[in-house]
Formats: sequence, structure tokens, C-alpha cells
Amino acid sequence: MTIVIGGAWPYANGSLHLGHIAALLPGDILARYYRQKGEKVVYVSGSDCNGTPISIRANQEHTTTDVIANRYHEEFDECFKKLGFTYDLYTRTDAKHHHESVQRIFLNLLENGYLYTKKIEQAYCEHDKQFLPDRFVEGICPNCGAKARGDQCDNCSKILDPLDLLEKRCKICGNEPVIKETEHFYFAFSQFQQELEDFVGKADADHRWRENALALTKRYLQEGVPDRAVTRDLPNGVDVPVAGFEGKKIYVWIEAVAGYLTASIEWAKQNGESIEQIWNEDTISYYVHGKDNIPFHTVIWPAILMGVKSKALPTHIISNEYLTLEKRKLSTSQNWAVWVPYILNKYDPDSIRYFLTINAPENRDTDFSWREFIYSHNGELLGAFGNFVNRTLKFIEKSFGGNIPQVEVETEIKKNTIELFNTTGTLIEEGHFKQALEGIFQYIRGANRYFDEQQPWIQVKDNPIKGDITLATCTYIIANLAQLLQPFLPFSSEKIRKMLGVSTVEWHEQSQLPCKVESVLPLFGRLDIQLIEEEYNYLVQSSTR
Repeated sequence: MTIVIGGAWPYANGSLHLGHIAALLPGDILARYYRQKGEKVVYVSGSDCNGTPISIRANQEHTTTDVIANRYHEEFDECFKKLGFTYDLYTRTDAKHHHESVQRIFLNLLENGYLYTKKIEQAYCEHDKQFLPDRFVEGICPNCGAKARGDQCDNCSKILDPLDLLEKRCKICGNEPVIKETEHFYFAFSQFQQELEDFVGKADADHRWRENALALTKRYLQEGVPDRAVTRDLPNGVDVPVAGFEGKKIYVWIEAVAGYLTASIEWAKQNGESIEQIWNEDTISYYVHGKDNIPFHTVIWPAILMGVKSKALPTHIISNEYLTLEKRKLSTSQNWAVWVPYILNKYDPDSIRYFLTINAPENRDTDFSWREFIYSHNGELLGAFGNFVNRTLKFIEKSFGGNIPQVEVETEIKKNTIELFNTTGTLIEEGHFKQALEGIFQYIRGANRYFDEQQPWIQVKDNPIKGDITLATCTYIIANLAQLLQPFLPFSSEKIRKMLGVSTVEWHEQSQLPCKVESVLPLFGRLDIQLIEEEYNYLVQSSTR
């Protein structure tokens, strides 16, 4: 059995911000956890380098789409590595392997009778002399009246056709487009209506999807799944492999979501395995993304998999709500965002991972504020976790020459620790990462209370036997924290394992006590609270609103 984890593919048209990381971080937590359990994991993602947003950026900068895609793909790759993301393959949609696999999927759908051609009307800009990709058409959503682009309304989540928009405008020049006839391939989504309803019914019964994914998907299915054009007149992307359709590209409906499969095919090839070993009816798959991507993962992608007769349908949907910033909606156009390269340059990656997990927008929108970020670092990471580890190990280093007392640990704490591995594991598997991390930090607060109550600094003089038990128990807790926190806070977990001379990474109780403590260093430094005002002012001054 394989655990396939797919993280949504960010558009390579601008830097990542904290909203992206909040949506994608659960994927790495899952991958690390399942590897710790000894499961076979294939964790894939990549940069979307074919998307229309890249053409828009290239036009603005008077350069090529390749220059833009390369710049941001390299930046994404570096940011993910610095944040500790452990992708088995982080690739890109303009890679040769992706193009070839997408074309095979397209031809497979055609062969199975799910694609047909149709002459349609499409927006054409006479000023720019081109048919306009969906995202190049902007206007008013006919459903809710908000400003929208031609493929989807971000306000009401409705999937749109550019021709549905009111007051249409070309994004490049601002002129009103005309409507011209062109021929495209359509995917017969409507043929999968019943199959999709059965699939979603099963997901509902299994409780493996987030509530927002279930509610939105049921709404789409209730409205009826319409057939969709899956080719476009686009400047860059995957060529349609059919004679007579030269110059046309396979659209994002198929091309981008297929990345999970194309990346898995490439990983299998690089590792000498067959894709059937990884993608089959026993595969457990997690799709990790923001709520704006729900229909692509719960309706469109399952229908495509059904169309190519794949048995590896999505099992878990981890769809986060939005992260707001200082009580305002993130806006890249107004530069109201905390950019990932910026925050990584100044703060510990574990601080970022901790904050975005403990405040994860799992069931509702949550807010990032510099005040909360600085206080959560100083209070929880440094004050509770770092302080407990540091004072225990420093005490052993100073009073025992670094030799850890080899005695039996407290039975009750041992029992609680074993239980914590079980409950945390279940919560992670079910997609409740915030609750899982809260449980571990409750355990840490309990450990601090135990240390304070036992007063080992007095015990070692007045009752050395009891003192040994206290310090052995505290070391036992720390050794287990290095395993429990590994999926969430990998950098500080690694520091602990180094100090304790532990090399194994496992998901179960560490009953064997380490023998010696080596060169104890603090896990975290204190952040000056003046940073709150500095960072907030910098954010406001950099914003264009």
C-alpha cells in the first residue's frame, strides 16, 4: 500500500506568501508522519509553469514566460526546502515528462469516448490580436455580482465560463473583447454525474473529507456537472496531440490537476517502479490545497481518473479555509502579504510551521498577526517547549557531567506518552493537525508542571533516588518529544536528537533512555517584542492601499 500525498501546484508568476504555506503545510506533516510509521510515501507537487498568470507577468515585465517560470520555480524550490518540506518529487508543468504524460491522458480520454469537438464562441481581443484565455477575461460575476475572472469567481466559488461574465474586459489592454467562433475539444463531465455522486456519498460516509469540500462538492453536483472545453487557444502549455488542432493547448482543467499523476509516473520511473504499484485501488491519497481549489480536486480530477479507468480515486481531501493578514484579506496586487522569502530570511522555520499549524484555517478563516506570531514564539516555543528541554538537559550536563540517570521512569507519564502517540497519529491521519499539535503542547505544559513540582535541584541533594527518577522521566519526555514533534517541528526535533545522541526517527514510544547529553544548546532565541510594531509598520508602508 502506498500513501500518495499531492500538494497543490503554485503558479510560478510571483513569490509565495503565508496563505500558500498555510494551505500546503499539512502535506509535509502527513508525509513525515507516515514515513516515521514506516509506510511507503510518494509526496509530489510542482510549479504550475503553463498557467495564464505567467503570460500576464511576462507581458508586464516585457520578458518571456520561460524567464518568469524559471525565476519563481527556483525560488519556490528553495523556500520549500528552507521550510523543511520533504517532497519526493517537486517538478514543474513545463517539464517534458509532464507534457508527454498529459498528452497520453488526453488521448486515453479520447479513445474511451469522453472527448468530443465542438465549435464555440470565445472572447477575442482585436487590439491584442488573440483569443483570450479564461483568466485574461475580467468582469462581473453573474451569480453574485462581485468582480471575477473568466474561470472562477473567488467570492462565491462558482466555476465560470468567460462568456458568462458581465461587463467583459481584456486583462491585457482593458478593451472590451469581441466574440469569435473557434473549435475545441470538450470533456463529457456530464457522463460522470452519477458516478461522482456515488463517489462523494462514499466520501461523506467515510468522513475523510473536510466539511467545506463536502458542502461545496454537493452543491456543484446538485447543479449538475456540465461538459467543459478542455483545450484553449493559449500561448504556452501542452500541445493538443491531434491533427488539425495545431497551436491549441490542453487546458488547466486536465493539464494542471493531472500533475499529481504525471509527477508520480516520473517518480516511479526514476525509482525503477511501475505506476500501477503506486496508484491502485489500495492507494491512500491525500490532496492538500486551499478552498478555492476544491472543485478541481473533488469533481474534475476524479472524473478524469474515472475517464482513464484509474482505480486510485482521491481518498482524503485536506482543503483549508483562508488565512487573513492583520484582519484583512491577503492581496498580492496591493502587496498586503507576508512573503515567504522575507519571513524565512528573518525567522526560524519551526516558528512559521508552529504558528501556521496551531492557527491553521482548518474549519474557518484564521488570522496571521505579527503580535500573535511573536508572542506564540516567545510563549509556546521558547517559554514552554524550549525552556523545558533546556533546563532539564542543562541541569543534567551541569550536575551529572551529562550522564543521564538510568532508572525506571514514572509509570503514569509512560502510560500518557504511549497514549499520546496513538491519539496524535489518529488525528494526523484524519487531517486534524491543529488538534494534534495542541495535544502535544498540553503534554509539554504537563512536563513543565512535573519539573516544577518535583524540584530536582532540591531532590538531588535531599533525595537523590527521587532526583534520578525525575531527571530520567524528564529526559524520557524529551526523547519522545523529538519523535512526536518531528512531523510538525523538524528542525528543533533534530537538534534534540543530536543533543541526546539519538539517530532513529520512529512513530512509537522511545522506551530506551539515551545515556548521555552532548553540548546543550537552546532550541530557540527570544524575539524582541519591538519587532511587532516594526513588522506591522513595514507591512503597512509596503502596501499599495
